[in-house]
Amino acid sequence: MSGLPGRAAATAIGLLADRVLDEPPSTWHPVAGFGRLMTALERRWWSDDVRGGAIYATAGSALGLVTGRIVGSTALVVEVATAGRELRRAAADVDAALAAGDLDEARERLPALVGRDPSELDESGIAAAVIESLAENTVDAVVSTALWGVLGGAPWAAAHRAINTMDAMVGHRSDRYRHFGTVAARLDDAANWIPARLFVVAVVVARPTRARAVIATVRADAGRHPSPNAGVAEAAVAASLGVQLGGPLRYGERAEARPTLGDGPRPDRLHVRQAIELVDHVERLLVVALLATAVLGRSRRERR
Repeated sequence: MSGLPGRAAATAIGLLADRVLDEPPSTWHPVAGFGRLMTALERRWWSDDVRGGAIYATAGSALGLVTGRIVGSTALVVEVATAGRELRRAAADVDAALAAGDLDEARERLPALVGRDPSELDESGIAAAVIESLAENTVDAVVSTALWGVLGGAPWAAAHRAINTMDAMVGHRSDRYRHFGTVAARLDDAANWIPARLFVVAVVVARPTRARAVIATVRADAGRHPSPNAGVAEAAVAASLGVQLGGPLRYGERAEARPTLGDGPRPDRLHVRQAIELVDHVERLLVVALLATAVLGRSRRERR
């Protein structure tokens, strides 16, 4: 099977493989290797302007495209680029520490999911951080990978993972990356814009009794978030769980006054488990949609 149906089937296989296979050690993981290479290039090319960052982002994106074309297998690239299982595992590790009443252990495990300072977070703050990460990163590392795999096969899926990795490295707000990371951040915003909205649709399908609340909260609150995509995903999850996310947070010495998302109470550890189940359900729906696309596409071709 070739064309769109073939890419849909291969993407579904890649997502299913990620669900059953462990991540390779970081020493051998292709995404980690790409990160090390881009760190070396940043040291050589960094300049406090947009132009240097544009060269950096263009080179990384091109490397992703070329690598994907050389590999050729959409299923393999999607499996390597997807991180749904690892994301849910890291969230479950924090949840386990919260369930044991060990806030110190939960704080130690939290940096595997978020970059914010966990040192002063209570149970609710930790729970909110985990849920927000599950929402944003399910878009970045599952839905987006699947969409670009379907649309452009291995090259586009690999390019997306390259863009998302560069954004994580240099796209955040800081004195060093304020200008240099601009292009990487804007590329990531563009690449994840449609997937973030598809995630909302999937949340509505997964939790139909909360559909009206999800749509209303996304419309009312998502636009106040500094990210055009994270705000959409986090607002959808907040409404589906009936909790309030967002609010002030701290990255080291830098504080951010984030807007609140949703109208419910602040989350606790029980909501973490519900969020893990939600994003897992979203991924399973995505696999079903991909397989249906492959089967319907093949049937239409056979009728012709």
